[in-house]
Amino acid sequence: MPELPEVETTKRGISKHVCQSPVTNVTVRQAKLRWPVPGNLSQLLVGHKFQSVERRGKYLLLSTDHGTLIIHLGMSGSLRILPDDTPPEKHDHVDICFASTTLLRLRDPRRFGAILWSNSVPAQHELINSLGIEPLSRQFNGKYLHEKSRRRKVNIKQFIMNSHIVVGVGNIYASEALFLSTIRPNTAAHKISLQRMEKLADCIKIVLRKAIRKGGTSLRDFTQTDGKPGYFQQSLNVYGRSGEPCVNCGSIIKLMKQGQRSTYYCPKCQK
Repeated sequence: MPELPEVETTKRGISKHVCQSPVTNVTVRQAKLRWPVPGNLSQLLVGHKFQSVERRGKYLLLSTDHGTLIIHLGMSGSLRILPDDTPPEKHDHVDICFASTTLLRLRDPRRFGAILWSNSVPAQHELINSLGIEPLSRQFNGKYLHEKSRRRKVNIKQFIMNSHIVVGVGNIYASEALFLSTIRPNTAAHKISLQRMEKLADCIKIVLRKAIRKGGTSLRDFTQTDGKPGYFQQSLNVYGRSGEPCVNCGSIIKLMKQGQRSTYYCPKCQK
């Protein structure tokens, strides 16, 4: 599933191609995504320009002078910038063509992604208004995590993956950040001290920024806007490495299940 670094990579990849060039045509081949694609999408976009591309959590916000296109990549979605005469393939569901003779194409094999429209401020949209803090913002720090975690008996990994607490810390990045901060993933959130929360907040930022620099994590379904895979997985310390030696101490990396998700950790480094 594309997570914050993959969505941020996508945002940066498409911005320079879709902004300030009028939309000339919209083609919807499959409207049945996670939610139906607006039936009047062509009327909403043709003749208008996208003024900016922003990211909120894992949502891409493409603003115009009269509303905002909201895109979510779901489980397997990706966006491509292509020449406007590029033939579509099986899972290419939506094309937005521009006067610059390029197109923005949504490919989504599992169809869990979404293309929606908001006439109001995107922050007020029902899918966005309850999202937690951005992990790369100045407001996200150890004090924030410590305050939010008091009386929370949920384990720390599930706590930092809660999008109402902080957005975009997916399974891979949570495992990696907890390893760097030397916190065991099944530790109850309310038992972690302010000092350790400060380290964890710093490590979350380190992991996410590193992933963004390297283009996101290359999972089976994710490639960048130019079709090339990301390379962050080459730098993973624990995720997907059960049975292998820890890069720090040589102990064997363990695997456990938390909330139906795989969690990887070092039993010696993480306490």
